[in-house]
Amino acid sequence: MDPTTVEADTATETPKSARGSQSLADRLFFSLRKEIVEGNMPAGSKISEPELARRFDASRGSLREALMRLESLGLLERRVNVGARVVELSERGLLELYDVREALEGMACRLAAQNRSEEDLVELRQMLSRHEQQEELQKGTAYFQPEGDFDFHFRIVQASNNDLLIDTLCNKLYYRVRMYRYQLGMASPRAHRAFREHSHIIDAIEAGDGELAEILMRRHIRASRSNIENKLSRQN
Repeated sequence: MDPTTVEADTATETPKSARGSQSLADRLFFSLRKEIVEGNMPAGSKISEPELARRFDASRGSLREALMRLESLGLLERRVNVGARVVELSERGLLELYDVREALEGMACRLAAQNRSEEDLVELRQMLSRHEQQEELQKGTAYFQPEGDFDFHFRIVQASNNDLLIDTLCNKLYYRVRMYRYQLGMASPRAHRAFREHSHIIDAIEAGDGELAEILMRRHIRASRSNIENKLSRQN
């Protein structure tokens, strides 16, 4: 989950096969999550429940359920006498995410090297092969990673087979990270390098070398942090 790379957010909702069983609250949740991540609902903007209920022709109960789920992901925050707002984006918040990610994704890599299945390895290699074909990556201008199972970091966390890590990184933090990188991530000078780092991490996981996999992931995230810090400093 590298905020210095641009991504196609093509899988923000659930697969088509599952959409028929979605409740209204589910559909509201997916739609609002996408709007928040992509910045169509600006960071810091106030949430008006009556306005959203009219816009989506939704009951207040379904809307409130969707808003509670968004709050649990850290995309909304409630303040006394103010109400719900889209979470603010800040340099400090971004760097704090990097601190947490470096530690937890490093651990996830180590566990993935220990617990990954042959199916995990095949899927990681296939995913990397698809990424390599991207025109933007070949030009070195950007590195697109669609959401969910097609996201390198997401898929490695899944391969850790640690439910607490998966919940923390793939649910509680994942969309806040995507919000930052979608709204702040532009063309990246790290595109080719980030791809090579991903490849080396998969090599270590395939070799079952958890210690090396963790070190490589920590270095990868630290390099991404350094890149975004440099970018932010140039903007200030």
